Amino acid sequence: MSNPQPIQLGQGTGPLRGMKVVEIAGIGPGPHACMILADLGADVIRVERPGGQYLAGGATMLLNRGRPSVALDLKQPEAAAVVLDLVRSADVLVEGMRPGVTERLGIGPEQCHAVNPRLVYGRMTGWGQDGPLALAAGHDINYISVAGALFGLGQTAERPQFPSNLVGDFGGGSTYLVIGILAALLEARLSGQGQVVDGAIVDGTAHLNAMTAAFLAGGGYREERGANLLDGGVPFYDVYATADGKHVSVGALEPQFFAALIQTLGLEDVAPGQDEPERYDELRALLTDTFAQRTQAEWVELFEGTDACVAGILPISEAYDHPHLKARGTFVEHEGIVQPQPAPRFSRTQATLSLPPSPAPGAHTREALTAWGVADVDGLIDRGVAVQV
Repeated sequence: MSNPQPIQLGQGTGPLRGMKVVEIAGIGPGPHACMILADLGADVIRVERPGGQYLAGGATMLLNRGRPSVALDLKQPEAAAVVLDLVRSADVLVEGMRPGVTERLGIGPEQCHAVNPRLVYGRMTGWGQDGPLALAAGHDINYISVAGALFGLGQTAERPQFPSNLVGDFGGGSTYLVIGILAALLEARLSGQGQVVDGAIVDGTAHLNAMTAAFLAGGGYREERGANLLDGGVPFYDVYATADGKHVSVGALEPQFFAALIQTLGLEDVAPGQDEPERYDELRALLTDTFAQRTQAEWVELFEGTDACVAGILPISEAYDHPHLKARGTFVEHEGIVQPQPAPRFSRTQATLSLPPSPAPGAHTREALTAWGVADVDGLIDRGVAVQV
């Protein structure tokens, strides 16, 4: 299963071309962060445990795209020495283990900074590196619970509704880790010193939710679901069913957009006004009945491109073919998989996709370690320190 194609460094096409990242493989937000870095042109080497781990791999795991997979048995001291060898020439290391684990393995911040003082050491966890829960297990749903974000999600009073793991793992987690890494890299250019970036999902999610905190502080927010401006509390920012059992989203917040909504629906003479909250139930019922009279496709044909802020709600498989996203090339087929292009976009150093996800941990061990200048790779494989699949 070894990939015979040689691994070459410095071939990235995005603005991070030439940056070198060592990834100690985990699941979820850590791989997503490293996917972003690789998408934007960095050379990322993914260090996995032999045999891989739950929910972490496979040929269609897009979070692992763009970088070669190396399998190292980190329980062996010689494997830790290999990681430190990689770190010597790296700009960044990313890990997502519980606090203290990389230190015990011999690849913690102090060990890494001893061989490379300029290294930015990115740590991705849910609870952070300190605090009463730092060593406890958890997942996205738990982190966004205590950060105050999950409570307000959804439009039903009975229970909160969570949007898979987008808010915590990728919103408050990987995105903030990447922000921290890039900020620390800029600072290291001035100071000559690296540092540790403590990427905690609870911290990032709380920061992501700053506008809710602002609304609460200003007295304009009720800590109830479906009771506020952006959570379905107003009928002109909500989801409505169509005649074919599908849905449209309505986001007509501003007065001119609300006017366009009502005019396009032909309800000027019967719809309550946007500034009549005592009649919102009446307006919601009117919009519900109206949208139920046509199919989603019919509403999309009527509304798309107008200022009424109405859109059809699509599953991802249909989003692939949306005319706007097709025109922008938001999704592409690469190595047999339809997937999102790197984002954001750049005028001069536009990023493009490279390696597909590794089919198995260790598929590129020999080629990648050799490309990174590690000595005696065949010996490492023979001794079981490294594994080539």
